[in-house]
Amino acid sequence: MLDKFFNIKQHGSTVKTEVVAGITTFFTMVYIIFVNPAILSSVGVPFDQVFMATIIAAVTGTLIMGLLAKYPVAIAPGMGLNAYFATVVASQGLSYQTVFGAIFVAGIIFILMSVSNLRQMILEAIPSTLKYAITSGIGLFIAFLGFKQSGLIVANDSTLIGIGDLTAPVTILSIVGLFITLILMVRRVPGALFIGMAVTAVIAGICGMLHYEGVMSLPPTPVFFDMDIAGVFTNGLYAVIFAFLLVTIFDTTGTLVAVTEQAGLMKDGKIPRAKKAFLGDSVATTIGSMFGTSPSTAYVESTTGVTAGGRTGLTAVVVAALFLVSMFFSPIVGMIANMAAITAPVLIIVGCFMMEGLSRINWPSFDDAFPAFVTILIMPLTSSISTGIAFGFITYPVLKLFSGKGKQVHPIIYIFAVLFLIQLVFFPAH
Repeated sequence: MLDKFFNIKQHGSTVKTEVVAGITTFFTMVYIIFVNPAILSSVGVPFDQVFMATIIAAVTGTLIMGLLAKYPVAIAPGMGLNAYFATVVASQGLSYQTVFGAIFVAGIIFILMSVSNLRQMILEAIPSTLKYAITSGIGLFIAFLGFKQSGLIVANDSTLIGIGDLTAPVTILSIVGLFITLILMVRRVPGALFIGMAVTAVIAGICGMLHYEGVMSLPPTPVFFDMDIAGVFTNGLYAVIFAFLLVTIFDTTGTLVAVTEQAGLMKDGKIPRAKKAFLGDSVATTIGSMFGTSPSTAYVESTTGVTAGGRTGLTAVVVAALFLVSMFFSPIVGMIANMAAITAPVLIIVGCFMMEGLSRINWPSFDDAFPAFVTILIMPLTSSISTGIAFGFITYPVLKLFSGKGKQVHPIIYIFAVLFLIQLVFFPAH
């Protein structure tokens, strides 16, 4: 039944592989159910409210992605967008209820764009050069996250980043976990990424690095419709809506391009069932705002599940189920999520797999090469997928125009080049 619904065999996968892929994705992104409440509670939103809202948004969006679009992509409230939420509340002296209202309005617009052809037109207008660059840029970004979480690289006043303390327990465990997983990968052991995570977790437990605080706990009661929609218009938060909308659209677009390209699901530069896929983040954003969390987006950590063999929506359904279960097992989930050494090696390895598209970029043509280069470089340097895409969208049409190839650029790219320039200058969402 599962095979028939998800076409698992047709995609060269198995139910077991899809389940393992879902578990792998879940444990690389589950940190969000603890990090998101920590960020939003800093501006007054109750921690328990955000905890439940984060899970509700993740389950909603990921189920849509798995059951309707049938892609191995997970949705959850986005990092960066939550920080922007906190910045808007703190800097403009607004209540968090009013900003939730702005997210709700953005979500409704988002849904309307998703059911129309607009988002699909944007996706299909992106030139192949930038699609390959987006995938590779996300690969560097996700590997950078892994290196940072492991402590292998740290902030440095002189050089921005530098080598970390290789004698720190978490860093040592990360290195050990990385080489265990690498050896499993080169030996072609099925489920190598998941086995590597499991072995690393066992070592952490033996070394006393996991802080056990129980197994189960009753989840908090969700809070519904804690927002002020009228305040959005009385305070004129149109720029805030614009920033949330633009960043969320291109975060998910970039991640969808990367995941489907990596999984071999993209056909002739197009993503089948794109409209259904776009409903995932837009509905999750709207529902999430009603319960009390920042906008949702497709997670780059979904690439870990694809690397583990996930090719269908069953991977996403497993992720959604685990998010649902996590509200009852928050102590044990938190214990694993707070140990970066367990997930960091997976992120580093996945980053390597995502660099394959570099060979398909037209490097001899400078008006193709530079936009690709700047897209790839900016993502890890700014820790923002949408900012990397913005730089690519701005430089690509300019270089094509002045090289006499302006007619090769889709009109939508010119429009978004202007919109991205306005957003980066006046409404930076970081």
